[in-house]
Amino acid sequence: MTEPHLATQAGPAMRRPTSTPAEPAATGGAPGQSWRSRALVLLRRHWLVAALLAAGLVLRVLAEIAYHPALIYVDTLKYLYGESPGADPQGYMLVLRAILAVGDLGTVVTIQHLLGLALAAALYAAVLRRGASRWLAAVAVAPVLLDAYQVQIEQTIMPDVWFEAMIVAALVLLLWRPAVTVRFAAAAGLILGASATMRQLGEVMVLPAVVYLLVLGGGWRQAVRSSAALAAAFALPVVAYCSVSYARTGNFWLARGQVTTGRVAAAADCATLTLPAAVRPLCPTPKQQALGPDWLEHSGHSPLYQAAIPPGADRLTLISELTSAIVRQQPLRVVVSVARDSVRVFSVTRTSSLWIAPIWRWQFQTSYPTYLPWISVRAGNVITIGVQRVSFGQFYYHPLRPSYGGRAQVDRPVAAFLRAYQLDGGYTPGPLLALFALAGLAGSVVTLIHRPTTPRSRQLALGCLLFTAFAAVLLLPPDVFEFSWRYQLPVLISLPPAGVLGLAALLSRRRPAAQPGPDPAPGSA
Repeated sequence: MTEPHLATQAGPAMRRPTSTPAEPAATGGAPGQSWRSRALVLLRRHWLVAALLAAGLVLRVLAEIAYHPALIYVDTLKYLYGESPGADPQGYMLVLRAILAVGDLGTVVTIQHLLGLALAAALYAAVLRRGASRWLAAVAVAPVLLDAYQVQIEQTIMPDVWFEAMIVAALVLLLWRPAVTVRFAAAAGLILGASATMRQLGEVMVLPAVVYLLVLGGGWRQAVRSSAALAAAFALPVVAYCSVSYARTGNFWLARGQVTTGRVAAAADCATLTLPAAVRPLCPTPKQQALGPDWLEHSGHSPLYQAAIPPGADRLTLISELTSAIVRQQPLRVVVSVARDSVRVFSVTRTSSLWIAPIWRWQFQTSYPTYLPWISVRAGNVITIGVQRVSFGQFYYHPLRPSYGGRAQVDRPVAAFLRAYQLDGGYTPGPLLALFALAGLAGSVVTLIHRPTTPRSRQLALGCLLFTAFAAVLLLPPDVFEFSWRYQLPVLISLPPAGVLGLAALLSRRRPAAQPGPDPAPGSA
């Protein structure tokens, strides 16, 4: 994306007025200027987002200084060592292999931090293209640049930032022009399909994209053509991945998929459930339910895996029977459980709770984080990996490969600063996210019910609709399985732009009708 596009409006009726000799156009300077002069003009015009990018860069540099070679989480072993095959899509494994062929884990996180900065810049450009002012566009990307939880996941060997970058790339393609061409729709579909190989959630991202193309207008033939192109392109990487999986394992899937057993079991009232005698011991007590869905789903001490069952019975079959009975007999309890967790992202503070996945997993620590028995730091600061050959079976320990970056090192003063920043407000406040959500919903309703009155308000409203639809699909499905602050991170790339565009769309409708002539350029206010 080149800078002239930042000042190019989204439609013919939205062209920038001719700039005066005293004020170079927002394309980066007058023709004939040196690149340095153009850069200075660009920096002056976009000084706020430049300052935010600089602050985001500083946080990311500090994270790399604080932790060497990178942060390693339990799920990292799936991508480095093929642990728990089939549990998650393995597209990230291919990324790691490509980078580790020429670098180490430090190289991986450097690229991930650069991706975090790049997706913020891309979002800023897209919001400007829709007609928002420069300061509003900067507000839209401030969360992803400054949120310590985002910086922490970029420092971790996990696929999250790659998934976010693919979602942002698809969004930018869909929003870059007022009318989405078949070529742009296909490119967006291909990227969204590839995102499903990073996180399985990507397999449903085609839905909001297709809805947007159908609402966009331009005639039903154009809507059908672009939607079909996007859907077909989306299917290519998904089908290719599943075909390789079938050839290797006999399973035509992206992954086994998440299960809702922990969520459902935690919500159940076992005392009033009608269950077969063989299933009854698996239903947790209130004390066990208080430990939360994550514990029930994954702990070897959970009654789902520890309770005695009749000889010859299949435990997985009994767990499935328990889940089905709870959903069938007590659906309201399950719905209330999901709804309660879905609003946690809007809470004033972020505190630990047994009911949700531990938040400390996504917080900076003053020592190298360990997750026994999977990841430990032994004598000489050697990072040691524990790999299970069978679920809840024996662990086999070996040092992290030296080529991956060597021993664990933590710069304690820098790590302490990052931790203090994160815990003392260095994250996007829940009430602010709620305001973004309300503005996004309002702007979307305006789009669907009342036709915007000007080309600019239409582009703002349509952009709001797309971001809001993506936010809903990114955030709600994970809550059905299990709430985790990690799963809420995509809120940073979806809700703030949705809210900013929704606010701009609503304000544009309140302004008095202008005299015939071009609308103000994006970023001019």
